[in-house]
Amino acid sequence: MYLRKLELKDAPLMLAWMHDKNVTANLRTDFSSKTMEDAENFIRWSWENKENINLAIASDEDEYMGTVSLKHIEDGSAEFAITVRAEAMGRGYSWFGMESIIEKAFHEYGLESVYWCVSRDNTRAVRFYDKHNFNEVLDIPRKVLDRYKGIENLKWYSVLRGDEFRVPESVAGCRVIHIKTIPTVDAGELSFFEGAHEIPFEIKRIYYISKVPEGMRRGFHAHKELKQLLFCPYGRIQLVLENKMGREEIELSDPSIGVIIDRCTWREMLWLQKDSVLCVAASDYYKVEDYIRDYDEFRRFTGC
Repeated sequence: MYLRKLELKDAPLMLAWMHDKNVTANLRTDFSSKTMEDAENFIRWSWENKENINLAIASDEDEYMGTVSLKHIEDGSAEFAITVRAEAMGRGYSWFGMESIIEKAFHEYGLESVYWCVSRDNTRAVRFYDKHNFNEVLDIPRKVLDRYKGIENLKWYSVLRGDEFRVPESVAGCRVIHIKTIPTVDAGELSFFEGAHEIPFEIKRIYYISKVPEGMRRGFHAHKELKQLLFCPYGRIQLVLENKMGREEIELSDPSIGVIIDRCTWREMLWLQKDSVLCVAASDYYKVEDYIRDYDEFRRFTGC
């Protein structure tokens, strides 16, 4: 997938999502009356407009999957917007489009901030932004709020130059994986993984930690041989890992993100939200002799 200029050949598929109520149900604009001519005129307008950047999210086969935009570019900021076809939902196009346009905003267009809003009733969009760790903001400039005058129940987000909003590929050398996730309209998501297919070891044990108070720390151990997949299906947990590759941390708050620990690694977990759940898939049965619970012993064992 990649971003490119909108082309006239995209108009039929663009018009299709405009007339798809599953896509437009919570959007501010009434797209139901739009015509093919409207779609083509928008594409032509996008080629010339300098205050708004509108790009196509395309598949590897160059099929139009949606539009991502930076609107009202002024004073070092812009408003982000994205719409994808129903066929593109749950396949990574939304996140790719968002990540790519924000990257362009800071590194290609030299902006300092990007902001956007969604209706709180648009639970699908709110869930998408929240699970990617974008935080609600309250200090939106008055001139921006004036564009939405009369519209209630909006949730505002922003990201600043230098903010880390992308999921890292690894933490202390331990691979971060994307667990397969299937979304359903207004009915949540189904995430799943299969041993030996997505996970590089046979799963012999699964356990989970729950009912932990906010602010509590757990872990404080390493394993000599055991391999594990850690993920958080509910809540927010800070995972701190240390091994020969260094000491790094990652926040687990997206059920579709997991960390595979396949080397001797000291781990600590901080519960950032009450009742968050930590799930673990392990490569072997419980063996007390596999644990290293003393930090100095861990350092000697690994040569850190």
